[in-house]
Amino acid sequence: MTFEKITVVGLDLAKNVFQVHAIDDVGNVIVRRQLRRNQLLHFFEQLPPCLVGMEACSTSHYWARELGALGFDVKLMPPVYVKPYVKRGKNDAADAEAICEAVTRPTMRFVPVKNCERQALLMQHKTRDLFVRQRTALINALRGHLAEFGIITPQGKFGLKAALEALHVAKDHLPEPSWQPFKHIQMQLEELSNKIAELDRTIMQWCRDQGAARRLMTIPGVGFLTAAAIAASVGNAEEFKSARQFAAWLGLTPRQNSSGGKERLGRISKQGDRTIRRLLVVGATAVIRRARIDAPSFPWIAKLLQRKPARMVSVAIANKTARVAWALLRREETYRHAAV
Repeated sequence: MTFEKITVVGLDLAKNVFQVHAIDDVGNVIVRRQLRRNQLLHFFEQLPPCLVGMEACSTSHYWARELGALGFDVKLMPPVYVKPYVKRGKNDAADAEAICEAVTRPTMRFVPVKNCERQALLMQHKTRDLFVRQRTALINALRGHLAEFGIITPQGKFGLKAALEALHVAKDHLPEPSWQPFKHIQMQLEELSNKIAELDRTIMQWCRDQGAARRLMTIPGVGFLTAAAIAASVGNAEEFKSARQFAAWLGLTPRQNSSGGKERLGRISKQGDRTIRRLLVVGATAVIRRARIDAPSFPWIAKLLQRKPARMVSVAIANKTARVAWALLRREETYRHAAV
């Protein structure tokens, strides 16, 4: 089989079986076949350098780096943008054909390929989030078990401390079979808290060594976790044409349902990076607390709070913060407070 005429390849990724759909410059199908994982790189070594399209999913950045090293122009696309090109029948061959069609569209939006360092940095955030969820589950379990013995403790930040103090006081009055489970939960909580603190120190040190992260931390409501997540995820701010496009990438812009010249805006789309979006909204709540104490320093937030609920205002602040972050990354500047 001759591969010299291939100009575009659509690659549908999976764990072990991959589907390839390759066409020439006029759209004729040259290759349509399945490949095992150990056959994939050998197959592409036989192809001339061309455009390769893939969906941005698990392992996609790894394969993009591997194929890029072979000289291919690799483009990653959000799966939601590829779905309209799938014809009747959902299977690997149809998906690969849809990818091959979508990657050639001039208006298609692509996902930047992350290098190993950026993926490792984001892995720290994901691991920290995992530990936080596990700690929350253990706290809920501890409070639930204590409630079974009539010991009620508060929720929130100080709930864990109150629960541990209540456990220490009531230990001698609890049934002996409960001592071991409570001890294991307490030990696991201490271990997770230490691991989270260790990751926090690592992320904070990375922020101190990176100019982009230091600039982001000058924005009100942006701490070291948010700054590190944005700096690691974005990489190059020029990948986004405008601040609004960056905010839309994070899912912080209103969902539109407009037709017939009538513009209808709904809630935010939530179609972007949920980790950064959550961090920005949490940081915005801290800004709201400061604005309520020192309203003259945040006049527009104070006026907005008079008309809108605090949760809606926090999302608006997160949207604005995302746009400011894009501007600082693009211009390599630090945040300057507006004159009051």
